[in-house]
Amino acid sequence: MPSAACSRGAAVGPRDQPHDLSVTAGAALLGAAQVRELAEALGLRPTKSWGQNFVVDANTVRRIVRLADVGPADTVVEVGPGLGSLTLALLDSGARVTAVEVDPILAAALPGTVAARQPERAAYLTVVAADALQVRELPDPQPTALVANLPYNVSVPVVLSFLERFPTIERVLVMVQLEVAERLAAGPGSKAYGVPSVKAAWYAAARLAGTVPRSVFWPVPNVDSGLVELRRREPPVTTATRDEVFAVVDAAFAQRRKTLRAALAGWAGGAAAAEAALRAAGVDPQTRGEALPVAAFAAIAAARGVAATP
Repeated sequence: MPSAACSRGAAVGPRDQPHDLSVTAGAALLGAAQVRELAEALGLRPTKSWGQNFVVDANTVRRIVRLADVGPADTVVEVGPGLGSLTLALLDSGARVTAVEVDPILAAALPGTVAARQPERAAYLTVVAADALQVRELPDPQPTALVANLPYNVSVPVVLSFLERFPTIERVLVMVQLEVAERLAAGPGSKAYGVPSVKAAWYAAARLAGTVPRSVFWPVPNVDSGLVELRRREPPVTTATRDEVFAVVDAAFAQRRKTLRAALAGWAGGAAAAEAALRAAGVDPQTRGEALPVAAFAAIAAARGVAATP
């Protein structure tokens, strides 16, 4: 899917658009024919290394915007806008859009596409030519929502890093590989529950918001896609830092078949120390990480120092 990857760059405005795409004004959203015409005009072939699978169905982007619940009060950060299918739908909702795009050709072309199809909304778009994983600041106004069709290979890091770096983001609605969506939304005890589930839960309540057929993409991917929604909430109350809690999570799931007493031995400095921390946190040492909610991992991280105190 339109990618997030490579290096931080500068914002691009409508006047920087170098291409004459010969787009007929008045067609607000993109369909399959328009997507292919734009790609051909830019000499673009979707790049597998950047995860580029473009949405060619207007109803799908309308659905995403509706589920994201964005409107004139919002500034949406969109990662990997590609040719602009979702960007146009977001702007049509009345929201401002800050689009982060790594492909320099796509980043330069997007303002012109918006100006041709939604001239009255062109001033509400800012393009940042950048690798989303390297972005640590965005132009004002700061984003209230992250809505994106994310490339499969960086979807979890993008979601987690944007929730960390931009506390103004209140909600997230992203289209990702279905398996990834299920992992992000999974609860304790399920097969899909793991590191992404727990780390996402630190920031937000997540749910699977729907599935998306392969036929809405060009080129057609060989995996199914899903929509996941995250709504920000306060992290668990704990004396441990986020990094300390995430270290426990990583250790617990690195050997997920082992009991926490065994899995956390390296983290705690030995199995006995791990057991002491677990008991101090009120967790059965024979439990496995897949059974615990994020609050329990926070309690374990906080208990490590307490358990080690004579």
